[in-house]
Formats: sequence, C-alpha cells, structure tokens
Amino acid sequence: MKNRISRKASSFSESVIREMSRQALLHGAVNLSQGFPDFPAPADIKQAAIEAIENDINQYAITWGAKRLRDAIAAKTKWHLGLEIDPDREVVVTCGSTEAMIATMLAVMDPGDEVIVFEPYYENYGPDAILSDAVTRYVTLHPPDWVFDPDELRAAFNERTKAIIINTPHNPTGKMFSLEELRFIADLCIEHDVLALTDEIYEHIWYPDPSRNLRHNAMATLDGMRDRTVTINGMSKTYSVTGWRVGYAIAPPDLINGIRQVHDFLTVGAAAPLQEAGVYALSLPPAYYEKLQTDYRKRRDFLLGVLEEVGFRCYKPDGAYYIMTDISEFGFANDIEFTSHLIREIGVAVVPGSSFYRHPDMGAQQVRFCYCKRDETLQAAAQRLQKLR
Repeated sequence: MKNRISRKASSFSESVIREMSRQALLHGAVNLSQGFPDFPAPADIKQAAIEAIENDINQYAITWGAKRLRDAIAAKTKWHLGLEIDPDREVVVTCGSTEAMIATMLAVMDPGDEVIVFEPYYENYGPDAILSDAVTRYVTLHPPDWVFDPDELRAAFNERTKAIIINTPHNPTGKMFSLEELRFIADLCIEHDVLALTDEIYEHIWYPDPSRNLRHNAMATLDGMRDRTVTINGMSKTYSVTGWRVGYAIAPPDLINGIRQVHDFLTVGAAAPLQEAGVYALSLPPAYYEKLQTDYRKRRDFLLGVLEEVGFRCYKPDGAYYIMTDISEFGFANDIEFTSHLIREIGVAVVPGSSFYRHPDMGAQQVRFCYCKRDETLQAAAQRLQKLR
C-alpha cells in the first residue's frame, strides 16, 4: 500500500504545548503550559464583537482583511512604532499570527532556501520550515541572559540564506532582543540580502526596568530594514482573545502580494465580526497597554517567587508571559520524566524544555511555565508546587 501520509506531515509531531493542555485536563492539573489566559477578555472588546454580529457583519470580508481593520492596523503602527504603512498595499489580515507566519514562509521560500531560527524556539517554526521546503539553520541563545554568539550567527548566513525568524519578546525565554542585537542582525541581513520575519505578538507585554534601557524594538524601524522585514502580529496576546484567530502581516507591497496569494488559498479570510471588533481594540489608548504590563508584571513576580522558593532556578523574563526554569536540583533524568511527575503527582502542567530545541538533550533540564492566568489559578499552582520542597 502506498504511504497515505505525506513525507512532510510525517516529519513532525503534534504540538507538545497543546498536548500538555490535554494532559492537564486528563489529570486535573493546573494548566501552566499553554499560553492562553483563563481570565475573561476585556468586556468592551467582547461587546464590540457582539455588536458586529448583531449588525450582520457575518459574511466574507475582503480576503486580505476588512478595510476598517487594515486602516486601524496602519494607525496603530504609526503611533506605536512610528512607521507609516499603506493599509491597502502593505497589510494582510490572517487567521492568527500562526497563519501569518506559514503564509509568509510559503510565499518567500523555495526548496533548498535556508531560514535561520534562534533556539530555544517557538515550536511552530520547525514545521513551518518543513511545510515550505526550507532548510533550517539554528543559532543558540545561551542562558542565563539568552544571548547569541555573534560569530555563530554570522557563520549561519550564506548564499542560500533567504530569511531569519526573530521573535521578540521571545517565547519561550522572555528575552527581549536589544537594539544592538537587532542592529547586528540587520547588518547581516543587508550584507547577505536576507529577509527578516519578525514575530512580535508579545510587543506590548514587557516589563520596564529603570536600571536598564529596556523596550520593544521593531526590526522594520531600523535603517535599511523597512523593505526587507515582514512584521507579524495579532490580537491574541495583547487583547486576551487567543481563540479569535485574528492576525496580520506588514511588509512591502511585493512581499504582501505573495503573502496575500498564499493566504487566500489557505484560509480565504479571518472571521469578519472579529475583525470589526479588532478595529475597536486597536484604537485603545496607551493606558490600556500600561495596565496590561502592570498586571502581567504582578503575575510574573508572584510566580517567580513561588518557583524559586520550591527549588527551581528561574531565568527572569523581560517580556512575554513565560518563565524558563532549570530543574537540575530535582534529580530527574530529564524534562519528560519531571513533567510527567509534575502533572500526575503534583498537579501542575508545564511544557518540557526539550520541545524548544532541535536536539532534545539541550533542553533536558528545563521546563517552561506560563503565567497568563487568574490570581486564583496561580495561587492553586503555588499550593501544589509546595509538595516539591
């Protein structure tokens, strides 16, 4: 019998992150694995979606995004990043930032083209490369500060390099790429005529520090990068609506045209009423984002204190809503054994660190916690984690 599953589909497994959510349900564990809030989305944003449905915005929007949403994306990009973009020629709205990335990869990569990915990495990037027939070259981020070796990165660039993926703030580490790091990457992109695909879904979730010049830097704002950057973003994390699946990509017209063509035949379009709600969400004032940072900082600091108290070595995140930890003090052979113990015996679900690396042994003594949860959820996890002491 012929193989009924393609080589591509056979070469990667289902999401480890989403499997951990299933395990949490199965064993009644507190779910600190998958990065979705368990608290309500903002009431006014939900109301905007309800009103859109009631006003019969229920049929197809323009394939590459409702005009009003594209205008809202352009307006927010101008005040937030200082970038002037053409909403009719430089934006495509997608079914989440996940689709924005795979549509971009399919639009720009040819078989044998190479894409550079920093590891640990968000788990979708590997399958994205496989599905787009790209060859992945990995560059390691080294703890505790998750820095890359400039020489290792430079060596990864060659005549076959087509793109580099940059995720900042970074999942799973919480690293924020500094302006100096991005400038180094940008210079290599210019030198080798390489595209930067930037996943900036956590752009508003970072933690100001008076002692450090910490802020979100967008690659497209750097000199020489405006025309070679695809900026990928979405509503999921900033507005606590991960289930809505409304994302977008911003890029020069020639790249957007290619991404739009792929997007059209992947999904046709994102949900029309939720795009309309996005118009409202993207118009929220700076105070909304300041409160978002404050609330997540409190959650981060609470969970950091709990984890350190019970024996984890934590890598304090500057952004996003995850904490990578070292589990070597607990004496387990690897992260898989530890994660199983944590779910079954302790009652807390996390993500094994090995799922974020090309070679499992590189993350064999790491696990990732997420803290985009209600105070009650984090407190319940804290009580259970005391059993590790």
